[in-house]
Parts: sequence; structure tokens; C-alpha cells
Amino acid sequence: MRQRGLAFALVAVAPATAIGLLLVTGGLGPGLPGLPDPGRVTRIGLPFTQALRDLAAMATVGMLVLAVACVWAPDGMRAGRLHGPSRRLVDLAGRIALLWAGLGMALIALTFSDVSGSAFGTAGFVDQVLFFAHDYELGQYLLWSSVLAMSAGLLALTAASVRVAGLAAVIAMAALWPMALNAHGAGTLRHDLAVDAQAAHLLGVAVWAGGLFGLVVVRGSLGDRLGAAVRRYSSLAGWCFALVAVAGVAGAVIRIERPAALASDYGVLLLLKIAAAALLGLLGLQHRRRMAGLIESRGAAVFRRMVVVEAVVMAAAAGTAVALNRTPPPASSDARIVDGAEDFLGYPVPDRLHAVDWFTAWQVDGFWLPVALVGVLLYVAGAMRLRRRGDRWPVGRTIAWVLGWTLFVWATSGAPGAYGRVLFSMHMVQHMTIATTVPVLLVLGAPVTLALRTLRRRADGSMGPREWTLAIVHSPVSQLLSHPLVAAGNFIVSLVVFYYSGLFPLALETHTGHVLMTAHFLVSGYFFAGCLVGIDPGLRQPDYPLRVLMVMVTFGFHSLFSVTLMASSRILAEGWFVSVRPSWAASLADDQYLGASLGWALGDYPLALLAGLLVFSWVRSDQLDGARFDRQEERDGGRQLAAYNAYLSGLGPGRTGTSAHDPRGEQPGDS
Repeated sequence: MRQRGLAFALVAVAPATAIGLLLVTGGLGPGLPGLPDPGRVTRIGLPFTQALRDLAAMATVGMLVLAVACVWAPDGMRAGRLHGPSRRLVDLAGRIALLWAGLGMALIALTFSDVSGSAFGTAGFVDQVLFFAHDYELGQYLLWSSVLAMSAGLLALTAASVRVAGLAAVIAMAALWPMALNAHGAGTLRHDLAVDAQAAHLLGVAVWAGGLFGLVVVRGSLGDRLGAAVRRYSSLAGWCFALVAVAGVAGAVIRIERPAALASDYGVLLLLKIAAAALLGLLGLQHRRRMAGLIESRGAAVFRRMVVVEAVVMAAAAGTAVALNRTPPPASSDARIVDGAEDFLGYPVPDRLHAVDWFTAWQVDGFWLPVALVGVLLYVAGAMRLRRRGDRWPVGRTIAWVLGWTLFVWATSGAPGAYGRVLFSMHMVQHMTIATTVPVLLVLGAPVTLALRTLRRRADGSMGPREWTLAIVHSPVSQLLSHPLVAAGNFIVSLVVFYYSGLFPLALETHTGHVLMTAHFLVSGYFFAGCLVGIDPGLRQPDYPLRVLMVMVTFGFHSLFSVTLMASSRILAEGWFVSVRPSWAASLADDQYLGASLGWALGDYPLALLAGLLVFSWVRSDQLDGARFDRQEERDGGRQLAAYNAYLSGLGPGRTGTSAHDPRGEQPGDS
């Protein structure tokens, strides 16, 4: 009963903080004069429901991550199955996820009431809410978040293994993305950067705060292993704090253009949120240094006392975030008029493309630039760990990995990224670089092999980074995508489907579509290159003659696609390119012809690279096979060679049968 009362008290902190701050700033008032008032139910119910929704989202994500990464199976139980504390966490997370989905559905109605000024109970209110959820982006984002949360909850409640619970955790994390699309700052001109920063912030806070709530729930059932679980959580929370800090600073810089804006209501709330995050960081650091040892020596009561303050501050920070979301940011100091093209792009239309701009043009991709930096840092750290341990890791593989991500950053944040949504020709440069060249270099880096050699194995039945790497590599989805026929087919078919359907305009018009497009072509190219020249485990590679045939057919199809596009009079994504076309650009038909030509030409150097690598690995494979045969012959005293020579000697003139030493096993005269 005492634990349940503490839980209700913590839950009440977030909505109470949100409503209290909005009362101070006037955010609960009837709004601007002359505009329709949705009523008190909406003005109070919206922040209240949103605060509870955010708490449910944090608890769902954090508990699922805690269950699949920090808690192990009890002694005598089968590893990989959900038992004891992990089962309890996943079940509770599933129920909270369904609550998250229900609160999200309620938010759809409250948000419609707020933006339209329609009070609950008015004629046609339900039909208007359904229309809002189906046809307006704001309603669609809320609906998608609720649907994903419901999917995660149902999967968690039916999960029997840690791997299925891990899938539920991934779906729950994906449900945070639509929340970022609706969050404060998403309406700024640099919408994409604000969304990326907010998504990273939400993910870090959810794992951090939800994991702490999960530890409170299962602390009694962990027994003497609570200290070890706290150590793992603390390490995870440290990374989450770094993510929250970096994302928070980036988001504040986007929304606060000048220091004087910090004196506004929005600025004061932002400072309160930053102060709460800093306090949480200090508390977390103190707990990380002291908590595990105190728990092991003095029991779980110490743990409860030490985390109550941290949990209260987390809940108050969540409420502050809701109030911040309901407060308009300060007006921009930029008084210039934003034209339609800049409004579509989210940044000014770039100037005419000159030769030097291929190397100097820069438009930061807030999603993929951090991914590339983290990928390089983790890889280099792994290679250095091997070196300190006295093991060898080829320098060439490190160079290939770093070069691959460098080229990827250029394609997403350099000239192709800056001009790719304005010119089809530059989009094709971006596409070919991401789909053909970058994957080959990343595959040569052999990241899975490096990870398996550097990550520590867990012996207590839990799944750490190494175990999850193996689970992903050997999962049915990875095995299917890495099958040579599927990898080649995906590489070919997705090209046609993407460009000759509504997916291409969607990737140009929406940030989510652009992120998914980049991820798809990078992953499909990676699996295709892995089938040809990869060495990582889990890849299914055909014999070398079939690999050569795969290269010839696949890149031949790429060339055919480019030639067909060159001869086509249909303009792809015409509506978009007409809207953003700069005055200095060539006609849409000429630019598309140039893009198709570049797509054809840019397929040559990845083809040459793959062909050279295939020849090299084929020759090396034959040399290794010959060396293995020689070693076997030395051990067997040349038995196979002697048998073969005897067989050849029996094939002299006048012999109609076969030798007794014929490897086919036939006797002379058995023809």
C-alpha cells in the first residue's frame, strides 16, 4: 500500500507542475480576444492529459529497456525467457503502454478542441475529431503515436522471450517520434533540426526516467542482485544524460535566437527545465558513485530513499516540458519575408551551384550526422581496445569504415544534402552515394566482427550489447534480408517502386519520409554488398561465379533504369520541384536528364570497386583452399594425391573401363 501511494504521488507531480506553471504564465486563460474559446475542460484537460501521456511513455520505454538489458533470468530458469523481475517489468510496461495509447486518443480530441476552438459536446464534434485525426498532420501524428504504443503494449503482454520484449521496446521508442513531431519547436523554420533534437531528448529522458521507475518497481524481487542491476542502469543513465544534454542545448539554440529571449515566459520555463536536468545529472552522478555499494551493504531501503528525490525531480521536469510545449516561443528577430520555397524546405533556397560548392556547401542533417559520428567513435574505440589488449585489427578496415561514414556525411549534410531537395540531379548523386558506395565501405569495415571481439559476454542470463548484436544478426529478418536473392531483389525492385510511386514525393515533402528513405537505401545497399564482399557472421554468400553474376545483373538493371529515365518525358515529383525550383536552375526536364545521366555514371566506380574486391577475395579464397589442401596432404601422407595419380594411370590407351581408384566408386567393366 505504501508503495502504491508513493507511485500515485509521483504521477501527480507532473500534471500538477504543468498546470501550476501555466497558471503563472497565463497559459490556462481563454486565449486571445476575438478567437473562439474551447472551454475550461480543454484548457485544463489538455496539459493534464499530456503530462500523464508523457509519464506513461517514459515508463513504458524505460521499463522495457530495463527488462531486456539490465535484468537477468533467475537461477535455474532458461536464459532468454521472461521470468521473475523481467516478466513483471514487461507485463507492467504493456499495461502502461495501453494507458499511453488511450491517453493519446484522448489528446486527439483535446487537441482538436484547442486548435479549432470547438468545445466538447458541440454538434458534429465526434465527426470533426475523426476527420482531424485522418486528414490533418497534427491529428495523424497523435494517432500514429497511439497506434504504435498500443502495438508495443499488446506485444509486451504476449511476449514470452526477451527478444520479443526487445521488439516491443523498439516499437515503443518509435512511438516517441510522432510525439517529437508535435512538440514545441517543431513549428520553427528549421523544423527538421528541432524534431531531431526533440526526438533524441525524448528517447534519453524516457530510458533514463522510465528505467528508474522500473527499478523502484522490481527492487524487492531482485534481492542481493539489486546492486548489480543498479550499476548497469547507472551506466545506461549516464549515456542518456549525455544525450539529453546535447539534444537540449541544440533545441534551445534553435528556438532561442538571442539571450534577451530568455526573459520571456518561454525562456524562463526553458531555464527551469535546464536546471532540473542539471540537478538530475548531479544526483545521478552521486548515486552512481555511492548507490551500488550502499545497497549491497545496507539493503533496498537505502535505494528507496536515494531515488525518491530523483524521481520527483524527473516528474517535475516532465510537467515543465508540458508547460513549455503549451507556451509560444519568442518571436523571431528575423523580420524578412519567408517565401514559399523556403517554407517548404525549412532553409533558404541555396544559390547557384558552382564547382567549389561541391566541397563547401553545408546543410546539417540533424538525424544522420550524430549517427555517423557515434558510429565512427564506437568503431575507433573498439579498435583501440583490441590494440590495448594485444590483438590485431587491420588498419585498412578502420580506414574503410571512417571513409564510408565521411562520404555518408557529405551525401546527407554536404552539397547533395543541401541541393538534393531542390535539384533532381543532386538528389540522384545523394541516392547513388548512399545506396552503392557507402555500403561497400561500411561492409569492408566488418563492424559486427569487431563488436563480437570487443564486447564482453554476460554470464548471468541477461542480454547485453554483445548478446543483442548476435540476436539481431541471427534474427529471421536479418537472415531473410541477407539472402542473396532477397538482397539483390530488394536492391533492384525498391529503386523502381520508390521513384515511380508516391514515396519519392513523400520523401521530399516530409522529414520522416526523408529519414526512412535514407535508412532504406543504406540498409538495402549494406546487405547487398555484404552478400558479395562481407566477412561478418550471419551473411549468406553464394559461390563466387554467382556473386559475379549478381553484380553484373544488378548494376545492369541500374543502368537500364537510368537510360529509361533519360528517355522518359514524365517528370518525377513534378509538383514538389515546381514549388522549390530556384530561378537559376535548368528546366525540370533537363535537370532530370542530367540526374539520370549522373545515376548511370556514378554506378561505374562502385561496380569497379566491387569487381576488384571480388577478384581479390576469389583469388585469396583459392589460395587459402590450396594451403588447407596441402596441410591435409602432409597429415595424410599424400593419400588423396596418390589415389588421383593411380586413377589417371588407369586411363591409359585400350582401357574401356575405369580404374579401381576412380573417385566415382565404379568397378572396371561397370559401364
